[in-house]
Amino acid sequence: MVLPIYAYGHEVLKKVGVEIDQDYPELKEFIESMWETMYHAKGVGLAAHQVGHPIRIFIVDTVQVEKEGTEGKGIKKIFINAEILEESGEEWAYEEGCLSIPDIHADVMRQPKIIIKYQDEQFVVHTETYDGMNARVIQHEYDHIEGKLFVEKINPLKKRLLGRKLENIRKGKISSDYRMRFGK
Repeated sequence: MVLPIYAYGHEVLKKVGVEIDQDYPELKEFIESMWETMYHAKGVGLAAHQVGHPIRIFIVDTVQVEKEGTEGKGIKKIFINAEILEESGEEWAYEEGCLSIPDIHADVMRQPKIIIKYQDEQFVVHTETYDGMNARVIQHEYDHIEGKLFVEKINPLKKRLLGRKLENIRKGKISSDYRMRFGK
């Protein structure tokens, strides 16, 4: 089922996610709905917060955006109860966007390599290293489960310039190709 995506300004996006276990109600169906919602909105990642659940789950599919010559480098994974253990390397800028903040893109500085510990959908624990675009998408989604948004990481002047657009999103004065839910 395609779920509404919660927009910038909704309080759920600012909450730190809580850990879950395999007894979380209807977890399999919820994860399926997250995949459907992400693909419907043409995203490469989606955190549970973005569909109204402040829990520590996010999904990533960078396979769909692999460039020619980088085939096989993308990932399609579910991250449950994730914890980034280490970030390393020289920060690099890349223009990011977010399904919760439509039509806004800005350069965000992130380190290119991460080590992350997480559980898969069977709650098996993994510790893995990612770099490049995979690391960036994971870091973006990880920020969501920590109650942070990419616009908090952009240049203060750029954020000020985007102020009116952000306020319009907060007030629901936008159009989007997918269903959204706005804060009170």
